[in-house]
Amino acid sequence: MKHELELTRLAQAKEIEPFEQTTRAIDQAFHGLVARFSNVLSPMVFGAAFMDWGMHLALSPGKQMQLAMDQMTQATRLMAIMAEAFTGESSGQAIKPLSGDNRFSEPEWRQWPFYLFWQAFLLQQEWWLKATTDVEGVTQKHENVVAFGTRQMLDVWAPSNFITTNPAVGRRTRECHGINLLKGYSHLLDDLYRWQMRERPDGAEEFQVGRDVGVTPGKVVFRNRLMELILYSPTTEQVKDEPILFVPAWIMKYYILDLSASNSLVRYLVEQGFSVFMISWHNPTKADAGLGLEDYRRLGVMAAIDTISSMLPGRKIHAAGYCLGGTLLAIAAATMARAGQEILKSMTMIAAQVDFREGGELTLFIDESQLKFLEDLMREQGFLDGRQMAGAFQLLRSNDLVWSRMVHDYLMGKRHRMTDLIAWNSDTTRMPYKMHSEYLRKLFLDNDLAEGRFETDGQPIALNDIHVPIFAIGTERDHIAPWKSVFKIHLLARTDVTFLLTSSGHNAGIVSEIGHPGRHYRVRTKALRDLFINSERWLATTKKQQGSWWPEWVHWLDEHSSGESPPLRTDTLPGGNTLGNAPGIYVLEA
Repeated sequence: MKHELELTRLAQAKEIEPFEQTTRAIDQAFHGLVARFSNVLSPMVFGAAFMDWGMHLALSPGKQMQLAMDQMTQATRLMAIMAEAFTGESSGQAIKPLSGDNRFSEPEWRQWPFYLFWQAFLLQQEWWLKATTDVEGVTQKHENVVAFGTRQMLDVWAPSNFITTNPAVGRRTRECHGINLLKGYSHLLDDLYRWQMRERPDGAEEFQVGRDVGVTPGKVVFRNRLMELILYSPTTEQVKDEPILFVPAWIMKYYILDLSASNSLVRYLVEQGFSVFMISWHNPTKADAGLGLEDYRRLGVMAAIDTISSMLPGRKIHAAGYCLGGTLLAIAAATMARAGQEILKSMTMIAAQVDFREGGELTLFIDESQLKFLEDLMREQGFLDGRQMAGAFQLLRSNDLVWSRMVHDYLMGKRHRMTDLIAWNSDTTRMPYKMHSEYLRKLFLDNDLAEGRFETDGQPIALNDIHVPIFAIGTERDHIAPWKSVFKIHLLARTDVTFLLTSSGHNAGIVSEIGHPGRHYRVRTKALRDLFINSERWLATTKKQQGSWWPEWVHWLDEHSSGESPPLRTDTLPGGNTLGNAPGIYVLEA
């Protein structure tokens, strides 16, 4: 009898299993649908954070009393500011915008009643910052999410966003007799049409790859299903013995490193006497959903290194990785070090992280709930679309990338001049399902690479096995790879590390051609035996230097190169065949 009951239970379980699969598929499909309408952000991330904050605030009468007193103080300040607006005499109660907030810089904002509008807004912004922080018991991550979410909601109602409360818009409307609003409406319709038709922004057609950008001469010398390898044509009689291999991020296309002739880092390096190789990644489709990080390492970095080694036998390589490409390069370098392969001469990390514990505001949304949402979306699509990623990145700088643009393009009726960098930024790519899931889980969420748990070929790797000299570059206003996070390479690599901090942001700071106005940088080398200093101390004690960082890097590469020899020419390659001219075909994939 007992045996029969067990058989009955197993039979029922087998009948239930398909039903469970169906219900799970329903959940996954629903999550994917919600993700499409939520900028790929999980509502549960915000829900859990606001619940944590709200419950702790409700049980903190002392904090509530403090906030009530602060509200009264804010009201008193606002009355003083109102009197100041009437009399023109300074009350000393005015509040200044945060650094980088230029919404209220126009002189009209000093006039009544607009002065009162933005002062009241900033006072309210200040109060909400106090309300969402320093609530005892709230986890740090939840506090950061609540502060971020509240800031986003407040920014929607900034007086600069509305015709009636923005004096600069009012002035332009009067001057143009309302034509600016008609133009703005036309711009809005054009942008919506381009978004719907998956076309690039207005003016981007002026920068076509291979004609206007990505024009440094070269040949495609290798191709597989994941990448093409480009060798750029030499322009000097002699070149450094060690070639440079660039591993760009596949979240965007490689030609940020080869923009216009005037600001191409590739062209600059070729002119300085370097042989330069570039990986150009394939833009994944649904058929590539199963490509993982290990595929990118083997078919990307290692395939490129093997090709270069066959073309230049016995030569070591200066490898340089940009952003996500730098992280992949570090994985490949640690794998080679574990195997005792001494192929690299040096390694350059350009705005690339290997420790993700302090990865900036982007990490606020990386938790199990968010990853489940993304995975359910990618499971259906086979990839994460570039436009979906762009929407999440825009939230990190909504003032600059969303609201300021709305005011400029739709209310003022103007258009920003298209540049090669902006055009490149709109040329988005996709991320394969498996790779992106592994990247977010193993690196962002679990930090396996920094903590010695990341595996390649079934075995863990350690970054402190890397002994080649490292040149690491951070940018001061990087919202994707914050420079203090990039700086952590000092703690993880057991070798000499030269760290350079340059001005501007994640992309604009790297495109830093000679003569670019306003550029500066700091640089210092920590030898293996030197004592460690933290990022704050490093910043305070490292002298600022004016100009582009490119010559500094070239000088460092010169010091770590062994000599010069005649350049490798594509017409003398083994077999005498190439696969076409640069920029190749993968970079043109939409």
